[in-house]
Amino acid sequence: MPPSVATSDLTKHFPGITAVNRLTFEVQAGEIFGLVGPDGAGKTTTLRMLAGVLSPDGGSATIAGADIAQEPEVAKARLSYMPQRFGLYEDLTVAENIRFYADVFGVSRAEREARSRQLLDAAGMSPFTARLAGKLSGGMKQKLGLVCALIHRPLVILLDEPTNGVDPVSRRDFWRILYSLLNEGIAILMSTSYLDEAERCHRVALLHQGQMLYCETPAGLKRRLHGAVLSIVGHEARRIRAALGEAAGVLNALLVGDGVHLVVDDAGRRIPELRAALQTAGLAFDHLEEVEPTIEDLFIAATSERTP
Repeated sequence: MPPSVATSDLTKHFPGITAVNRLTFEVQAGEIFGLVGPDGAGKTTTLRMLAGVLSPDGGSATIAGADIAQEPEVAKARLSYMPQRFGLYEDLTVAENIRFYADVFGVSRAEREARSRQLLDAAGMSPFTARLAGKLSGGMKQKLGLVCALIHRPLVILLDEPTNGVDPVSRRDFWRILYSLLNEGIAILMSTSYLDEAERCHRVALLHQGQMLYCETPAGLKRRLHGAVLSIVGHEARRIRAALGEAAGVLNALLVGDGVHLVVDDAGRRIPELRAALQTAGLAFDHLEEVEPTIEDLFIAATSERTP
């Protein structure tokens, strides 16, 4: 089966910067694919090109088989794009917003009612259909935006940082809706700056300054990390990182919550040395142990290697 989204050397330039540099990847039907990276990585620009909002300066892309440059209207009809600020009408109710978007896409009343009932139940928003969109919380607005984007059953959905600033409960509901779509064969391409969300995707493209570092499953990404990861938890995490960041065998040091992750060349050798170094520096810690690497560990290590 051909991919639902395919890019080949997709490129976009802005004055003085290459925002997206020869990006190549594919997204299959029934797959959640994540574009992951910090601000400036090229995530939003990539989605805007695929949605037809921006024209590429090089390369090509298709949406459900339609070329975005040669068949833009066909491609747009096969996708739904939810930008960071989705265009909800705040003076309309939840139900009225859904009806408006259903009418825009030519969805029949019967299909709209069945589809909205399914999506609202998944979002936990069935009791709020009469509430004005402007009176919803940020998380509920995002969930309503997703319901509106899905009302016409697109083949591909593009989501630009949909959970940015959303509360944990709404994030959970949002992901529940996404997983419920997989059996429908919808291809989901989403961007996020939350590296922990990459764990929820089937495959992930790690982006940095417009370029792809890696494209893998979350498990495959973590296997790419050279070295072992040590977790040190203590009340003085910043001082611990400062004290150990340049120690022998330490490749990277990253603040994580109330502790520090160190990427080291050899865990068995370095753990006793680092314990001794902390004791010598008079820095208390709760524990120091080897842990499974995270995608954030890999990203920091990869970008550090590329920083002059």
